[in-house]
Amino acid sequence: MSTPEPSRRPPRTDLDAPLDAAASRERLVAIALMCAALICFSCLDTSAKWLGGEGLPTLQVVFIRYLGSIILISFFVNGLTTPGVTRSARPGLQVLRSLFLMGGTLLNFTALRWLQLAETMAIMFSTPFIVALIAGPLLGERVGPRRLAAIAVGFVGVLVVVRPGLEGFHPAAILSLGAAVCNALYGVTTRMLASHDSSRTTLIYSGLVGVALTAPVAPFLWEAPPSVLSWIVLGGLGAFGAVGHWLLILAHARAPAAALSPFFYTQIVWMLALGWLVFGDLPDAATLVGAAIVVASGLYLLARERARVRNV
Repeated sequence: MSTPEPSRRPPRTDLDAPLDAAASRERLVAIALMCAALICFSCLDTSAKWLGGEGLPTLQVVFIRYLGSIILISFFVNGLTTPGVTRSARPGLQVLRSLFLMGGTLLNFTALRWLQLAETMAIMFSTPFIVALIAGPLLGERVGPRRLAAIAVGFVGVLVVVRPGLEGFHPAAILSLGAAVCNALYGVTTRMLASHDSSRTTLIYSGLVGVALTAPVAPFLWEAPPSVLSWIVLGGLGAFGAVGHWLLILAHARAPAAALSPFFYTQIVWMLALGWLVFGDLPDAATLVGAAIVVASGLYLLARERARVRNV
């Protein structure tokens, strides 16, 4: 794995403009990198759920996820390969962003103890809607009536999955929704930092803050993994997280976010497959219907965003 360098030319933002052969190849490579990152994140959630079933405390799993990630990242992004990588123009915002990321990880890993992978993923798909709502007051982005309608429909889809007050409702769904809120705040603060710090600085802060917060507590909760396979899965947590974020950086260096965002929803395919292969879980009809509503609303939001960019 080599340190990702900025592309020689910035990613094209006019999504409807014709691409030459080289640009088309770059776009296809970016999409492949994005899909590979989503597979890594799906494996990360699958590993966390499996370790929870083995009886390991959630905070221990979160600690190992960040420790493994920062160890792996430090081999390629450190003071020697990237001088001044830990210097931030806005360190307070970096720490806040990292807190949101760790909060989302902790809530998601806890929810996975009781919910299927597909259920948590369908709820997490509400993140773009939450971003659209909070981007107005935080980033000054106006949300028009059509986007508000799409957000409302998307949340209806989330409610179909969560089923509050009905027999199929599990309280862990609230934790998953809390993780989606944390991820939305993480996404907004990442955008706020983009013009101040490099992606390498932001990446390394995520791991450092996560380790600093969990390290003082994790030893007191430590449970020895019960098998060799448990040790292997535990060791793979950091790799899945670090490699996934690295692939995202590489993908966004080659294509605009608007071109890559629709492929985020392909993660439901990997979560369904892994849920069935590893745990024998098959989502019920309500989960599938709710996920379809959320995905459709999210894709409409993306289409509106593309139209807005073209008109700027």
